[in-house]
Formats: sequence, C-alpha cells, structure tokens
Amino acid sequence: MEVYSIKNLSFSYPQQSKYALNDINLTINSGEFVTICGKSGCGKTTLLRHLKTILTPHGKRKGEICFYGQPLEEVDHRTQASKIGYVLQSPDNQIVTDKVWHELAFGLESLGYDNSTIRLRVAEMASFFGIQTWFHKNVTELSGGQKQLLNLASIMAMQPSVLILDEPTSQLDPIAAMDFMEIVKKINRELGITIILTEHRLEEIIPMSDRIIVMDEGSIIADDTPQKVGEMLSAMEHPMSVAMTTPMQIYARVENNLPCPVTVKDGRKWIDTLLGGKVIKKEHKLMQHPSTSKNVVIQLKDVWFKYEKNLPDVIKSLSMEVKEGQFYCIVGGNGTGKTTALSIISGLYRPYRGKVLVNGKNIANMSIKERYRNNLGVLPQNPQALFVKKTVELDLYEMLSDTKLTKEEKAKKVKEVAEFAELDGLLHMHPYDLSGGEQQRAAIAKVLLLEPKILLLDEPTKGIDGYFKEKLASLFKNLTSKGVTIVMVSHDIEFCAKYADVCAMFFDGSIITSNPTKEFFAENSFYTTAANRMVRHICPDAVTIEDVIELCQRNSQQKMA
Repeated sequence: MEVYSIKNLSFSYPQQSKYALNDINLTINSGEFVTICGKSGCGKTTLLRHLKTILTPHGKRKGEICFYGQPLEEVDHRTQASKIGYVLQSPDNQIVTDKVWHELAFGLESLGYDNSTIRLRVAEMASFFGIQTWFHKNVTELSGGQKQLLNLASIMAMQPSVLILDEPTSQLDPIAAMDFMEIVKKINRELGITIILTEHRLEEIIPMSDRIIVMDEGSIIADDTPQKVGEMLSAMEHPMSVAMTTPMQIYARVENNLPCPVTVKDGRKWIDTLLGGKVIKKEHKLMQHPSTSKNVVIQLKDVWFKYEKNLPDVIKSLSMEVKEGQFYCIVGGNGTGKTTALSIISGLYRPYRGKVLVNGKNIANMSIKERYRNNLGVLPQNPQALFVKKTVELDLYEMLSDTKLTKEEKAKKVKEVAEFAELDGLLHMHPYDLSGGEQQRAAIAKVLLLEPKILLLDEPTKGIDGYFKEKLASLFKNLTSKGVTIVMVSHDIEFCAKYADVCAMFFDGSIITSNPTKEFFAENSFYTTAANRMVRHICPDAVTIEDVIELCQRNSQQKMA
C-alpha cells in the first residue's frame, strides 16, 4: 500500500528564483525504510517538511502529495498529528514539558485521550524504549541521546503509521547516535512502521535501509536498493559516492564488474573475489607526514583532575606532548575524559596536580588575553555555546570586535571565512535556526577568525556532510603546513585515520597509547576503520579507503603483467 505518492512536486522559497525542489516524483510504500541523502542544501529537509502540512515551508509550490491516496492538504490536522510522526534535528527543539513522564503523555493529552488510555500507552512506550529508569527525571537532566529517544517515544505513543526523521543524530555523539538508530530499525522491523529518514552519517544507516534516495540540487538522481544506488553513483562518477559506506566507496573507485558491496561483510567477499583470495604478504603502508618540528607546544605532565573534591578523578596521571604543526587526534569511548582533557589544555579547568604547559609556559599563569589572542582557538562540543548574536553575520563580526582592524579589513575577513564555511546564504539567519551541520560550520568559522596558532577541536566533523569534511581536511593540512598545531577529540574514526599525523587512545582518564596514525589503527582489532576491518584478513596494514584502493589497483596491474 502507498503511504505517500508525490507527483511533479516543485517548490521555491519566497524571493528565490531557484527551485529548492524540482519536479519530484516519488512513491513510498507501507513498511519501507527509506533513507534520503545528498549534500547540505540539496533539498532533503525541504522535501520532508512537505510531508506534514503544519511543517510545510512558505513559498511557491506546484504538484501533488497524497497520503494513503488522499491529498495531504485534505487530511485533517488531528489525523496528521497522530499518524505522521516527525523527529527534528535538535532534541531540545521538540521537548515541551519539564518531566519525562509528562513529555510521553503530552501528545496523547493534546489529542484528547482518556487517562486510562494515556497511562497504558505511556507504560508501553517506557517499556519498549527502556525509559523506566529515568521515567520521573527532569528533562534537563537527560543527555542528548536520551532527549532524542524521549522525542521518539512520545511520538510513538500516538501510534503513527509513518515516522519521518530529519537528521535525528546530527547533534548526538556516535555511540548515542548508533543506539538511537538501532531503536528506529527495531520500530521498522518489529512494528512495521514506515521510516523516512535524512542523514549524513551513512556508514551504519545504509545497511539498515530498503531504499536509498539521492538528491542533488532539488532533484532525485537515484532511487533504488543500496547496492543498485552504489552501482549507479559509480557509473555516473557522482561525487555523492564519497558519502556512501566504505565498501561502496572502494567499489566506485576500482574498475570491476562485480556486484556492489554495501556492508563490511559484503566488502570482504567482494575483495576476496577481486583478488582471487590471495594474502598480500608485502607490507602496505603509505608514508606518514608527522610534524618535523622539535618544538613541543603542548605538554601535560602527570595531570590529575576531578570536578569536585568528593567526586572520583576524571583525569588520572595524564601526560602527553604535541609538537608544533602536528595534527594530533584523540579517540576513545564516551565518558573516558577526552573532552575534559581538552578543557584542561585550554585553561578552562585547572588540575589539582600536575602541570599544563603551552609553548613552555604554565597556562594557569596566563591572562585570558594571552591565552586566546592569536594563541588558542577552541571549538566546543556544542557549537551553540559560541553563538551570542541574533544573526550568523553579527556573530562572525563579534569575534573581531576587540581587534584593531579597520571596518573594511573586518568585512574582508568575514567574507572570506563565510565563503570557506559555505555560509553565504545563511548570514542573515539566527544561528539557532541553522541545521546541526550548518551550526558546526558557523562555529568553525568563528574560531578560524581568531587566527589561532593552536586549534583545540571537540568533534568538529559532527553533523557535517562528506563534501565539507574533505574541504575541512584540506584547510587543516594548509594550517599545519604553516605551523598551526591541531588537537582534535573525535569519534570520527575514518576522518582521523585519513588525515591525522598522530592518534592517541583515551581510556579511564588517561592516554594508554599514541602512535603515528597508520600504525595506531593497524594494531587495533576493533577500534579501527571500516576499510581495515574489510581487508585486515589479507592485508592488516591497509587502514584507509585510499590504502585499499591502491591495494586493488596494484594487484590488478600485477595480474595484467
């Protein structure tokens, strides 16, 4: 049965000549798990917002949208409220009450259900989602992942037939994001609910999906199973192939006539067939490019830290050195102390034992001006913490308010950083109205305006699409070549493996190992890249997608020879 039928849908925003949606024709059937992907600004969110009339943006529209065969605009708001569930990007933007139990009941109360029905459904959802242990908590006490799970549970209490999710994990850390998506998959598999989802994190999402829809400049350019879409993008040589799963990316860049692999498991079978099952004994390591400088710009000596006197230690005997011009990445699980360590380096927190030296000087003895004026640049985990003005443009200018630059020089710098961060069309908007990825780009732009010599970045690739990640990596490479030092805390294993000079593993409040990047990931069995997991049975030293592609191409040349 068709849940949605979209015919010849075109849409443009007010005072915009370019179509945000251009002649969309799409059918979504009951029980499908559909993922819509594409570069930021391709029209994904605009399309989703057209699937519920109360969220439809203002503008010029033509075409038809039917919900279970009935024109959507003729479906009453009560039916849409209960049958079309919609989860927003930001967990905080959807919560309307102060208690977890009340949030679960709020939608049902608004629809006028009696108390016994409300109690039953709330109990069902709390049990299904595992919310019992924090059922009576204030929502302010919840983590980002718990808030988004609460949003989902409160929608599911109304028993929708379709669930629409607009980048629901863009502001969650990868562990919370994966937990959330496993619940979404469970809803689809066990309850038969139709799922329509947009996401930038596709490594785990694509294998869950029945269909992948790829959008580009307001149009649909591919719509099929993950495997078929991978083959289409490869044949088209479309740049969107860089956003697919690791096996799909490798497939697209290696000449072959085999079916497209989607998962790591598929990728292993694919490469075994491609290489004839032979083990590559020769070491396969690309050259590392660590900093050649001997100058240590960040040094921590036996640092200990706890948030309060009677609480346990968060940082325990932490010692580390980062050299000038080095790109140093810190990885590890949630709650191990990575973000706290970054805050200690920046001077935000002061350890009760040990020393933190920046360019040989104890950071505790530095003034605020000395720390941050052309010295330290800090990107916090939550980009909203940096926004203080009513528009993105004013926020950018705010970073230059204490400088001696002329008005023209300030305008030039803001223009340059806005162009780099792809903020040109967003400068007039309130920072809180941006998507998760757009907020991250705006926050990065603010930090870059300070022209810091040391960049401290907490999850800078969170919510950012594959295109901008490559652009960001190019900037990082350019900065480090000029002697700028970058320390990055990240869950983005693939990004760290491809671009970092040194990687360190954080565990239980300290660094347990640090090595040049390729060595670091090649030595790990589980905490490594999808590319390494795909080929480690034949070549353990291949870590990045580029390593595996080179491996395949070299083997093909040997066969031809």
